[in-house]
Amino acid sequence: MGEGMSIKMLALIQGFDVASSRYRILQYLPYLREHDIDDEIRPLPSSLNEKIQIYSMIKDFDLVFLHRKRFSLPEHMLVRKLARKIIYDFDDAIMYHNSTYSSPYSSTRTRRFVRTIRDADHVIAGNTFLRNQCLQHVDEHKVTVIPSSVDLARYRLKDYSVKKDKITIGWIGDTGSLHYVEKMAHVFDAIHERYPATELKIICSHFFDCEKMPVLKVPWSSETEVDELRDMDIGIMPLIDDPWSWGKCGLKIVQYQAVGLPVVCMPVGVNRDIVSDGVNGLWASNDKQWLERISILVERPDKRREMGLKGRRVIEMEYSLETNAGRMLSVIETVVGAS
Repeated sequence: MGEGMSIKMLALIQGFDVASSRYRILQYLPYLREHDIDDEIRPLPSSLNEKIQIYSMIKDFDLVFLHRKRFSLPEHMLVRKLARKIIYDFDDAIMYHNSTYSSPYSSTRTRRFVRTIRDADHVIAGNTFLRNQCLQHVDEHKVTVIPSSVDLARYRLKDYSVKKDKITIGWIGDTGSLHYVEKMAHVFDAIHERYPATELKIICSHFFDCEKMPVLKVPWSSETEVDELRDMDIGIMPLIDDPWSWGKCGLKIVQYQAVGLPVVCMPVGVNRDIVSDGVNGLWASNDKQWLERISILVERPDKRREMGLKGRRVIEMEYSLETNAGRMLSVIETVVGAS
């Protein structure tokens, strides 16, 4: 690209209200626009008319930024033929089935994933596990890790001086991950029996009830999610130890720690990188540990504050928009500038 010329980028995303789209590309757009990236954002087409409209646009752009989607072979070949450059971005172990399947392995998912990353000009992976999955099929210079990050100007630190009648244990996520939390209902009940001043907050579009633990059911909204997080006292991220979980990028933990919450999490995948056990959060691998670790934080407001502040510093250094926006811009400029 010549000096002073803008880069025209077409970003194909899951949707404007989909968390992965918001945190992987949409939040970077103001910064990218300030640095001469001229963007067009479109949800991935589903109808034939939408596909015709969008695919006819591709040739007018310097770059297609493709988020998560693996096309069928005919569409893949068409997009690759039309696009000058393609950056493929993903933040889940999409080469595997999710945790609800009896087996994680899928030949169809693997085949589409390999085809997508091989034919992309560059790949952005959300963590090192996902990068290593790519390196089985492409050269290392072709893959950059950019972790899922948050805008710290939006994610303000919670006010620890606010007095509350309840201690709020909270979880934020989509319906597909809710089952991890629901399986812990008996643990929450045990916590409430031990500490009657506790409550569970779920920020989602679907909910469940516990027999004893009161459940605050908060519909997710981009306008209220940060305030709802700041009102919590402990953030949780239960998972199971399987390939799908290994690929998760820990966005929940990043959100919790950005507002200064201590975290209790299953120590799998990137969770182990973000949370140092006993420093900015606690690890829990079974029901007994979940009960013990949450109990520690319920009983110790000083520990909640100490771990929460240390977690915030981790986000500031490694998982903030401010830290990673320049890396995103660099990848885009390098890919478009390459012959």
